[in-house]
Amino acid sequence: MGLVSGITVFFLVWWTALFTVLPFSLKRDETGKPDDPQLWRKFVFTTVLSVVIWLGIYALIEMNVISFHDLAVDMAKEDVE
Repeated sequence: MGLVSGITVFFLVWWTALFTVLPFSLKRDETGKPDDPQLWRKFVFTTVLSVVIWLGIYALIEMNVISFHDLAVDMAKEDVE
């Protein structure tokens, strides 16, 4: 995985994880808005979670369990047929 694709995958994983983590431990007042959303804590947790997930994706790609090159070759063959 190259630098740009690694950063892109990390950003997508981080963004998805953020929206997964945001509603956890959220207490609302009587008007419905959050009392203390603890955003910095959620950002840190999201970053740690994203690093773990990204390392898993990176390992799968480097071990050729997931091969985008082979997938692209197969798709090109299907287009020719």
